[in-house]
Amino acid sequence: MKRVTIADVARHANVSKSTVSQFLNKRYDYMGEGTKDRIEQTIIQLGYRPNIVARSLKQKKTFTIGVIVGNILYSISTQIIRAIEDVCRGNDYHVIVCNADDNHLTEKKYFEMLIAKQVDGLIVFPTAKNIELYRSILKEQFPLVFMDRLVPDIPVDTVLLNNHAASELAVQHFIEKGYNRIAIVTNSLHRHITARMERIEGYKKAIEDAGIPIREDYILAVEVDQLKSGLKQLLSLSSPPEAILAGNDFVLTEILYHLKEQNMLLPNDLALIGIDDVEFANFHSPPITTVKQPSFDMGKKAAELLLLKIESGNIEWVPEIYRFEPELIIRESC
Repeated sequence: MKRVTIADVARHANVSKSTVSQFLNKRYDYMGEGTKDRIEQTIIQLGYRPNIVARSLKQKKTFTIGVIVGNILYSISTQIIRAIEDVCRGNDYHVIVCNADDNHLTEKKYFEMLIAKQVDGLIVFPTAKNIELYRSILKEQFPLVFMDRLVPDIPVDTVLLNNHAASELAVQHFIEKGYNRIAIVTNSLHRHITARMERIEGYKKAIEDAGIPIREDYILAVEVDQLKSGLKQLLSLSSPPEAILAGNDFVLTEILYHLKEQNMLLPNDLALIGIDDVEFANFHSPPITTVKQPSFDMGKKAAELLLLKIESGNIEWVPEIYRFEPELIIRESC
């Protein structure tokens, strides 16, 4: 079947090809409502579909960006992706999402694949293990924004939470409620992921500021498959914690499973606060106190930064770190 062209639309709508092109690119400044309606109805009637390849060649852009997520299982990831997609859709850009699963080899393959597909830019939750790859991309002035994680000595615009403040808010609330034996539980630190490192630093600072001695056995940072045994050991100490700060939503879920298995009740047997305001926190019984990340605003900022880089071309760009402030959502688990 013959492909419908702009020329066909122009002829049927009795306008010029340039007028149809202006309509397709949403340049309506000098276009009457009658003309707009006629073109729109003609497009529907003829079943016209813009030639994306031709548009890309003409404008030297694919109007597509890539997002490489560290781990798509975390709620923060899906919330940020939603915001990125909203911004991109509003600017006629498409989004390709890839899950690196916190594996630097997988991340590298996705970098290579997305660049081969000629995406216009990338938003990445970096593993921080592909340093030479990051440097080569920056050298080529390829539009790049990092999300959620800092990479030392790599000058890239980065959007992330004020992680120190997130832990400090939680610890201060525990102390206000009368708890002194406070633990923190998070995933393994061996990958040096920014959020995990900074949240432990914030926890330690808040404990020290309160004049409470830091107990290393109250800091649990282990691989996912060791969380269950680690929690059992933590809560079996001769002087177990009265309160636990869960470093992310995945850890929070594991703690809740463990408490259920042990028939422990919140907050009678243990006070609990989670970083990341997961959807179930509000209707869990009892509702769980959380430290909320402004994830939608963070994703929106990352997308806006990337599109600005793409649209502005290869100009000198001074990279910045954009920190977003957390919010304590007080419920009944503490």
